[in-house]
Amino acid sequence: MNKATRITEIDESLEAGIGEAIHALKPSGTAFHHLANADDEMSGKNLGTLLARVTERSTREVETLIDKLQGLRKKLEADRDRIQSEIARHSELSQGVMQLTSIISDNVKKLPNPTY
Repeated sequence: MNKATRITEIDESLEAGIGEAIHALKPSGTAFHHLANADDEMSGKNLGTLLARVTERSTREVETLIDKLQGLRKKLEADRDRIQSEIARHSELSQGVMQLTSIISDNVKKLPNPTY
């Protein structure tokens, strides 16, 4: 299961929970009015608890994403440094090869011409 699917499932679950909480808070006839004070306090607590859970999950998810992004940033910086080092090394090696090629070429020119 990929991350997008998990996030969608969590969102759907949270939406269903919020919907149920809102539905539970809607007035349902005269019984609601008789118990209004007690139910208001209890429903307020339930809604507060639900919102706290939603906020906590969202915050945790955001913190997880931030941690992952920071890890990727460190990896990118390390890769950048490694690549820059390899490019510098390659440049040094290339210059060394050019110098050796020049030395060999000069020495070959100094060799006596073979007579056939």
